[in-house]
Amino acid sequence: MAWSSNRLNGAAGADLRKVVALAVPSIITNITTPLLGLVDLAITGHISDGPDGHSAMYIAAIAVGSGVFTMLYWLFAFLRMGTGGITSQARGAGDDAATAMALWRALAVALLLGGAIILAGGFIGEGMLRFMDPDPDTIEPARRYISICVWGAPAVLSTFALTGWFIGVQDTRSPMWVSVVINVTNICASLILVVVLGMKTEGVATGTLIAQWTGALLSITICLRRYRLRLPRRGGLFDRRALGRFFSVNTDIFLRTLCMVAVTVWFTRVGARQGDVMLAVNALLMQLFLTFSYFMDGFAFAGESLCGLRYGAGDKAGLRRVARVVMACGGGVALLFTLLYFAGGEWFLGIMSSDSRVTAMSSDYFMWAVSVPLVGFTAFSLDAVAIGITATRRMLVSAGSGAVVFFAVYLLAFPSLGNHGLWLAFLCYLAMRGISLSAMLRRTVF
Repeated sequence: MAWSSNRLNGAAGADLRKVVALAVPSIITNITTPLLGLVDLAITGHISDGPDGHSAMYIAAIAVGSGVFTMLYWLFAFLRMGTGGITSQARGAGDDAATAMALWRALAVALLLGGAIILAGGFIGEGMLRFMDPDPDTIEPARRYISICVWGAPAVLSTFALTGWFIGVQDTRSPMWVSVVINVTNICASLILVVVLGMKTEGVATGTLIAQWTGALLSITICLRRYRLRLPRRGGLFDRRALGRFFSVNTDIFLRTLCMVAVTVWFTRVGARQGDVMLAVNALLMQLFLTFSYFMDGFAFAGESLCGLRYGAGDKAGLRRVARVVMACGGGVALLFTLLYFAGGEWFLGIMSSDSRVTAMSSDYFMWAVSVPLVGFTAFSLDAVAIGITATRRMLVSAGSGAVVFFAVYLLAFPSLGNHGLWLAFLCYLAMRGISLSAMLRRTVF
C-alpha cells in the first residue's frame, strides 16, 4: 500500500510539473495579448491634430473601433476551445491523421467565417457604432479604423484555431512566440506608418492588420515545418461525422459565450447608467478580475490539453488526477491573488487612475472585487476539464444557469443595494457556474 501511495503521489507530482510547464508560456501569452490594443492607444495618443497639439478624438476612435472587434471576436472563441479539446483527444488516442485533420477543419471554418465578416463588415461596423453611440466627431475615424481592420478577420480567426491546436498537442510555447512577434510587428509597423509617414487612424489600423496576418502566417509556418503536416484530402476534410461533432461542440461553446457576453454587456450598461464615475469604478475594479484571469487561464489551457489527452487515451484515473491537480492549482492561484489584492489592491487602483473621485468610490466596492478569485476559480478550472473532454453541453448549461442567476439576483438586489447589488449578482453568477459544472462533472471525472 505504501509503495502504491508513493507511486500515486509521484504520478500527481509529474502531472503538476506538466501543468506548470504548459501554463507558464500561456500566462506570458495572455499578458502580452492585450498589448496589441494598448500599443494602438499609446501611438494614437501622439497623433498630431494641427499646431495646437493632440486630439482625444483619435484615442476615442481607436478605443471604439478596437472595442467593436473585441466584442465580435469573443463570439468566435469556440474556434480555440473546441479545436483544443478535439485535438488533445485525438492525440491521446494516438490518431495522427485525426490530430492533423482537427487543424485543417478548424482553419477551413475560420477562413469561411472570416470571409463572411469581411462581406458583412459595413453592416457590422455601422450596427456596432450605433450600439456604442460614440461622440459624433469620433464616428468617422472609428469607421475608417473598422473598414481597414475588418480585413484581418480571417487571420484573427485562423490564429484562434491554430492556438487551440497548439494547446491540444501540448505546445504552449509556439503561441507565446507568435504573440511576441505580433506585438513587435504591430509596434514597428504602426510607428513607421504614423510617426514616419504621418498617417493617422489609417496608419494604426494598417499596423494592426499587418501584425494580425504576420501572426497567422507564422503560426501556419510553424505547423507545416515543425509538425510536417500535409494538406488534407478533400473527403477527409468534409467527413460528415467529424463535421457534425465539430459543429456540435462549437455550437455549444458559441451559445455559452453568448450567455457570458450578455452578463458582461449588462454589467457595463448598468455601470454606465449610474454615471461616468461609477462606470469608471466598475471598469477599474474589473481590471483586478481580468489580471487574475490571465494567470488562471494559463493553468486552464494546460488543464484542458492534459485532460483531453488522458480522456482520448481512455485513462480515467489519469484524467481524474489531472483534474484534481488543475483544481488545486486554481485554488492556489486564487488564494495568492486574494492575498495580493488585500495587501496591495488599493495601491494598484491608485496607479490605474489619478482621479480621486474614482479611487475614493472604488474603496466602497473593493471587497467585492477581492472576492472574485476565490468565488470564481472553480468555474475557470472546471471549464478547462469540460473543454478537454468536450463536455460542451454541460458548459452551456453551466453558463446559462449562471446568467439566469445573475439577472435574477440583479433584479432583486439592485433596487435596494445599488452597485453593491450589481457586484453581488456578478459573484453569484460565477459561483453558480462553478457549482453547477461541479455537479455535472462529478460522475464523469471525479
